[in-house]
Amino acid sequence: MTRVVFLLAPDVVLLDVAGPAQVFYTAGSAGANYELSYVAEHPLIPTGQGVPLVADLEWPELQADDIIFVPGWRSPLEPRSGAFHPETLRRLVQHHERGGTVVSVCSGAFALGRAGLLDGRRCTTHHELQDELAARNPWAHVVPDVLFTTDDRVQTSAGIASGIDLALHILEQRNGPAVATQVARGMVVFARRNGDAAQLSVMLRYRSHVDELVHRVQDHIDENFSDVLPLATLASVAKASPRTVTRAFANATGITPLQYQQLLRQERAELLIDQGATIDAAAREVGYETGRMLRRLRQQGAPQRTA
Repeated sequence: MTRVVFLLAPDVVLLDVAGPAQVFYTAGSAGANYELSYVAEHPLIPTGQGVPLVADLEWPELQADDIIFVPGWRSPLEPRSGAFHPETLRRLVQHHERGGTVVSVCSGAFALGRAGLLDGRRCTTHHELQDELAARNPWAHVVPDVLFTTDDRVQTSAGIASGIDLALHILEQRNGPAVATQVARGMVVFARRNGDAAQLSVMLRYRSHVDELVHRVQDHIDENFSDVLPLATLASVAKASPRTVTRAFANATGITPLQYQQLLRQERAELLIDQGATIDAAAREVGYETGRMLRRLRQQGAPQRTA
């Protein structure tokens, strides 16, 4: 069980809290075990949207696998806004020093900066606040125009809905792309890319659509990518004609079902090769009789999304 603790500042932005919290809550239905906690320096926290939140004053005991989220607040540039007590900031640093992960959403990055956690690290925040974050943290590397950054268990997101993207990324890294995809679908959100798009798996990269027919086809391919999957089989899964499946899949993803299956095979094969397998052994593991096809696919590279 992993504990996710949200540290709430006065005037906290509701979506900065609710978005990531919903990701980890929904993950329970996908077999991932997360326990959510909410702490603050005062028991009743006003939000920027006017809805008060009740928080614990006592922190739970945290382990190295646990995560602290610092959501943003409404007025980050006003004097003392989001100014946590030094003891609270020390908790963030101590958790990181013990191997834990510390995450910010939007202006929550300013708290991480006050704690010294951004020094020498890549970070980001809302585009309207990036210059101020850089000015207040001259030793940080503020990355503009990305949804989130990850640097040595210090993770920051751009703001508002991007907290969902970062939470999905964390879920993918910890529980696998299939779980993250299932959660994204359950929340009816796009699995969006950012400046570090290469970190996203094939499953997430081609799930930025809401076509349920195509999702059913992709689910079947995800679970059986090492098998031979005739178009007729995929059509039966989708309860549609082969022509409809082909057209819908291309419209939703920009590639064909076969290309999607090949990308999944190639991604798995690359992981096996990184772990020491030969190209021929990796090829057989993912469903190819020899390494010839895998070598050709590696030379060609991944097809680009056109939809």
